[in-house]
Amino acid sequence: MTVVKTSMRNFVAHKGRMALSAIAVLLSVGFVCGTLVFTDTMTSTFDKLFAATASDVTVTPKGAPGDDEMQMTTKAATVPAATVARLKEIDGVKSATGEANSQTLTVTDAAGENLGPTSGAPTIATNWDSTELRSVDVTSGHAPRGPTEVMVDADTADKKHLELGDELRVIAIPGEFHARISGIATFKVTNPGAAIFYFDTATTQTKVLGAKDVFSSVGLTAKPGVSDDQLKKNVTAALGSTAGYKVQTQAEWTAENQKDIGGFLDVIKYAMLGFAGIAVLVGIFLIVNTFSMLVAQRTREIGLMRAIGASRRQVNRSVLVEALLLGVVGSVLGIGGGVGLAVLLMNLMGSVGMNLDTSSLTVKASTPVIGLVLGVVVTVLAAYLPARRAGKVSPMAALRDAGTPADGRAGKVRAAIGLVLTVGGAAALFAAVQATKAADGSMFLGLGILLTLVGFVVVGPLLAGVVVRVISAGVLRVFGPVGRLAERNALRNPRRTGATAAALMIGLALVAGLSVVGSSMVASATDQLDKSVGADFIIASDSGQPITPQIERAIKAAPDLAHVTDYKSLDVKLTAPDGSVSDTSLSAADPTYAQDLQVKTVAGELSAAYGADAMSVGEGFADKHKVKLGDKLSVRFEHGDTATLTVAAITSADTVFDQGAMYTNIKTAARHIPADRMPINDIMFAAAKDGRQDAAYAGLKKALHDFPQVQVRNQADYKQMLKDQIGQLLNLIYGLLALAIIVAILGVVNTLALSVVERTREIGLMRAIGMSRRQLRRMIRLESIVIALFGAVLGLGLGMGWGASAQQLLALQGLGILEIPWPTIITVFIGSAFVGLVAALVPAFRAGRMNVLGAIATE
Repeated sequence: MTVVKTSMRNFVAHKGRMALSAIAVLLSVGFVCGTLVFTDTMTSTFDKLFAATASDVTVTPKGAPGDDEMQMTTKAATVPAATVARLKEIDGVKSATGEANSQTLTVTDAAGENLGPTSGAPTIATNWDSTELRSVDVTSGHAPRGPTEVMVDADTADKKHLELGDELRVIAIPGEFHARISGIATFKVTNPGAAIFYFDTATTQTKVLGAKDVFSSVGLTAKPGVSDDQLKKNVTAALGSTAGYKVQTQAEWTAENQKDIGGFLDVIKYAMLGFAGIAVLVGIFLIVNTFSMLVAQRTREIGLMRAIGASRRQVNRSVLVEALLLGVVGSVLGIGGGVGLAVLLMNLMGSVGMNLDTSSLTVKASTPVIGLVLGVVVTVLAAYLPARRAGKVSPMAALRDAGTPADGRAGKVRAAIGLVLTVGGAAALFAAVQATKAADGSMFLGLGILLTLVGFVVVGPLLAGVVVRVISAGVLRVFGPVGRLAERNALRNPRRTGATAAALMIGLALVAGLSVVGSSMVASATDQLDKSVGADFIIASDSGQPITPQIERAIKAAPDLAHVTDYKSLDVKLTAPDGSVSDTSLSAADPTYAQDLQVKTVAGELSAAYGADAMSVGEGFADKHKVKLGDKLSVRFEHGDTATLTVAAITSADTVFDQGAMYTNIKTAARHIPADRMPINDIMFAAAKDGRQDAAYAGLKKALHDFPQVQVRNQADYKQMLKDQIGQLLNLIYGLLALAIIVAILGVVNTLALSVVERTREIGLMRAIGMSRRQLRRMIRLESIVIALFGAVLGLGLGMGWGASAQQLLALQGLGILEIPWPTIITVFIGSAFVGLVAALVPAFRAGRMNVLGAIATE
């Protein structure tokens, strides 16, 4: 109990010094809890939506949307109306409702603006029937009553400023048509972001699905007393196992949809938790530094405690109890902050089109427990070494001055371990660079990153003596005696300087490494585009919508084009000569594709793959299955029959675009697939007539003006798109890394603040012999800047090494150009100096306000 009282008294007495460490715990725990609350809320939102829309049993045709075998074809997989009537007669069925819907369409307003979500959620056209009332209410107007009416969900109406009577244009695979808004439907549960358009059943069937008396699926309601499982058995027995239908209970249907969305949510969850882990790691350095300095400053106090009978264990426990208190306070605040962060993330998602209602905020019981345990365990573990050091303070320390600085020389053992780890990490990175297989290289790369990071952290104090002097020679010496004092202060305790800089080093190393990888990817892809893409124009949909037949006709009718190339992806079962069967994709294109994308071959000519009953395979497939030119492959086309195709070319793995793709002529595929089941173009290519590039570009833009779901890009546009996409991804990553960098900045602030307290008497003496307040503040600011630049030098150097090694792995995938983004690197380095300046403002201000006589009299 005495230990606890002493710890609480010390904690309260030094609460100001603990504040920044508590903020670090708060931020780290808050990020973890916020991520868990955010993803749990998203999961809960989708679960409620699935529960509200699911029937007791659902019957869907194989190959329908959501099926793994789905291909976008001119004729969707459907259930005939006769089958729906048959299902109604099955024992246990109370009602059977045919549902007609599609996600392969685009809806625009009168001005031609795409009304689809910007969040990546789907645009859905569905038929209106009484079952829809389970999930929505008609809150304005009325449900659609004929082919010229449509009802829209309230969220889409609000976002796109739609009103009753507005005319909409619907572009579907069978064709396009117009309808006016007759009503607005409001979801009873949260709609995460899809745009829903309700039509009457006949219109949905004929104008969206393209056929009369067909449905996309059938929802069955069980009679009272009949379980979902029993109803499924009855339906399966009545339809037969070979009828081509998938029968699912409500639980199975919900689980399948949860699995689909769960994979996406898991990526978000674990990516954010990974960045939270980086923030926790950086926070550990801050906590270690805080307690190390507090122990050093209380050396005399601890010595007195030992002198009056306190044991090593009691002193050790006293420090650990202080850490426990810090962890509990920071964690509790972090849990509350995490809920606030989750709300902020939900609002941010709302701004990009994903609706998440804060009233549905989901805080599982495990979330605060995880946050509390994480914060407490991390804080106590971080304080363990300083606590051990405190326990080793001897009673004789009571006779020495408090705050005696630690030995400035890094221990020989520590330096040796750090060097071994760093050299081992460098060797692993070199092995990654020399790897011939991506899997082996990735393993060595991960090991190299880990070892070099730990090695730099351990050897940091040794590096401080060298790097800080070099930085000081270029930055601090110009400030005369004040600059030299700042340099000596930074070198006074290399261990402290190394730990403070290491926190900043981690964040900046990741920034530099990712910048190198991102820039190299853009440079390599651009180089490959210049070398291999012969097409002048690339036409595709950024939202995954198909290039419908009417769009295809508009493209081919555009003026000044030398040729237009169709490109379709076909799902096939491929039987190799060794007997192995592979579920893969076969790219069917016009022969002109050999001009549009100049793919290298290791055997044969790509143009030969477009001959009659011919195809190409990738180098990797050929090596794995021992395929050579002239071999016959059995190809079973989805929705078609089986063909025997001859291998006429083997394409090189040294490419970025379409790496590993297998090609055949569209005419070859068309002989084996019915016309109405032939997949729609994924993408199209076009080449302009000689000297008519600008005119052809303008002509294509004009031809596609009425089809906002597709974009036409020339090569310059495509390069810019690649750059923008990678830039957006990097900016997102930098934003998440910002938390770790903020915690690192807090570490610099805390180190300076505690060192000012530690040097109170020294500062008073310097003021007494003539140092002005302005000079004192400048000295502390310069010390902070040099520590920050030290961290930047280590981080940027380490990160560029990681990035260069990673790029060599990417070279195995065809991304062979290493590009160092010097503007980014230089900006980050200069920004680090600014970070150091900002971090020193408060400590420098407090030092300048010290009373000279009071500071000199400090014990």
